[in-house]
Amino acid sequence: ICAMLMDWENIIIRWSWSWSWSSRVVTLERISNIGFADVKHWCLRRLPILSWVPRYSLQENLLADTVSGMMLTIQQVAQGVAFAVMSSVHPVFGLYSSLFPPLIYAIFGMSHHVSTGTFAITSLISAGAVERLVTSNKENVSNSSQGFLGLSDFEMQRIGVAAAVTFLGGVIQISMCLLQLGSATLLLSEPVVSSMTTGAATHVVTSQVKYFLGMKTPYISGPLGMFYIYHYIFSNISSVQVGALLWSLFSIVVLILVKECNEHFRSKIRMVIPIDLLLIIATSLACYFVDMENVYGIDVVGPIPTGIPFPQVPPMDTLTNVVVEAFSFALVGYTVSIFLAYNSAKKFSYRIDENQELLAHGLSNVIPSFLFCIPNAAAPARTFLLYNNGAKTQVACLISCLLVLLVIYVIAPFLYWLPMSVLASIIVVGLKGMLIQFRDLKKYWNVDKYDWVIWVCTYLVTICFAANIGLLFGVVFSVAVSIFRLTRAKTMHGIQVNEDLNEDIKAMHSEYCNKVKVVCVGMPLFFLNIKKFRTEFMEIKNKILSRNCLYKHKETPLLSPVTNGDCAGDVSSDDISTLIVDCSGITFFDFTGAATLAQICMELPNQGTNVLLASCDVSLVDALQYSGFNIKNQLFFDSVKSALTAFTSKERRTITLEALESSDL
Repeated sequence: ICAMLMDWENIIIRWSWSWSWSSRVVTLERISNIGFADVKHWCLRRLPILSWVPRYSLQENLLADTVSGMMLTIQQVAQGVAFAVMSSVHPVFGLYSSLFPPLIYAIFGMSHHVSTGTFAITSLISAGAVERLVTSNKENVSNSSQGFLGLSDFEMQRIGVAAAVTFLGGVIQISMCLLQLGSATLLLSEPVVSSMTTGAATHVVTSQVKYFLGMKTPYISGPLGMFYIYHYIFSNISSVQVGALLWSLFSIVVLILVKECNEHFRSKIRMVIPIDLLLIIATSLACYFVDMENVYGIDVVGPIPTGIPFPQVPPMDTLTNVVVEAFSFALVGYTVSIFLAYNSAKKFSYRIDENQELLAHGLSNVIPSFLFCIPNAAAPARTFLLYNNGAKTQVACLISCLLVLLVIYVIAPFLYWLPMSVLASIIVVGLKGMLIQFRDLKKYWNVDKYDWVIWVCTYLVTICFAANIGLLFGVVFSVAVSIFRLTRAKTMHGIQVNEDLNEDIKAMHSEYCNKVKVVCVGMPLFFLNIKKFRTEFMEIKNKILSRNCLYKHKETPLLSPVTNGDCAGDVSSDDISTLIVDCSGITFFDFTGAATLAQICMELPNQGTNVLLASCDVSLVDALQYSGFNIKNQLFFDSVKSALTAFTSKERRTITLEALESSDL
């Protein structure tokens, strides 16, 4: 466990165990010593902030990071409040989740541009556990008792469940880091992640429709839950609040127009217009002065307490009840986060360690769970905001944390009058980057239609069930499609004689091309494709024999008439052909693959075709020479050129012997 945690590359730690059955005592003796250089190396690997902070340039990076941090704060506050409501907890806990996780990720994370915090998909997953374990039935939970932070016991029970999901999900991510499962992302193809996030964004939009329309809807989840929500809305369409609907339409139009202008004129303006902040201020003031909450019944955020809570252990007795949600959140959250980290690393040319990212996100959930934080992950909208505003490092996120702390202590009470319809509009418009992934369908259709099918099927499963089920289905389905394509893929292809052969060998090859064929195996040989390999091998062998037979019939048409195009009967020495197999493309093989190749090498000489193996890996030669395969006279060559040289030399000797025999006769 120590070796996996610290991941020392140049240290060998040996442990000597001795067991005393009389005293039942286990002693642990450490043999090798760890020096200061080893500890420094571990700290630099596990605390990336120690690597980039000493090299941070205030002159080059501070201004861009400050502007990006200010813009990020607006998104963190708005999304924190909205996603907390989406997670079925009090809005103040969304502010805490916008403060502590980014602070911890800045210390342990490797990506310079990923913005962690509240996220719509993880909030939906957490809401499932909260609504299932703490219902809103007033007979079961009293809302009158005012406890910690001035919130009711009902609210504290709800955040307790959400914190339990956060804690257990973080533990799962840290466990995956210890097991070195970060590389498991190779199973996540781009179509799977794109379709899953698009489907999850569709769920988020659906969850905000009730705020667009100002309706009171019950919590609906489970299979086809999204369709039941729309059925309920259309069945009760008469209860729509016109005021909330107008606020929503106005906010969406303003947000889209201004954001498009910011994008279009980004090169001409020095700073983008903070339309989210301006809209929050304007609508909150309008709602306050007109008293829309009481006059028109517009839903507002409500009272938000100030200050930072004292740490408290999440309710451990709840962990067994939230295992499913914790696993779902851990996998889905990490999937989205690591793909955002990959994109930022590719865009700005730096390296990402998947296991270190698992550790960073795990700690960003475990530690904040003691501070009443909901499940968090990297958010595409905030990460793209950092891209667009020219952020250089995680200093932008640290500056954002300072400003969020200011909001918690000073500005939070003024969010009371923010209309929920406006907040929902900000969230939905922020999902634009995920929703426009529908355009990827055209790309997949033109490049690979199998990926198009994977995208569509994964999206449908996601909207019909949930993001975690859609992700699991997408991974399994894409692997199944890959296996299907692998079993049907062409394993062999013919190759031309290399140009580096001398003229005599190429001339002899041209003269006896009817007797020799050079093929290349371009895939690994294992149980999934070995049947296809054997079929193609036999087809090539039959073509060589047929071509040789036709050539012989063409030379002596009266003595050997052609009847059906093949050579049946016994094979004479003159009819023997040669097949040279280039094995350089066999990158790996299993027992089934080696056994099948050995069987072919033994069977084909009896059917009129000699097999010469060229460019074989040493492990393949050792496997084929294994005594259990009974290969004794198989010839191996280091290259196709040497195999052709041996073949032409043999043909020359055969011609010479035939000439001598004719002269003797």
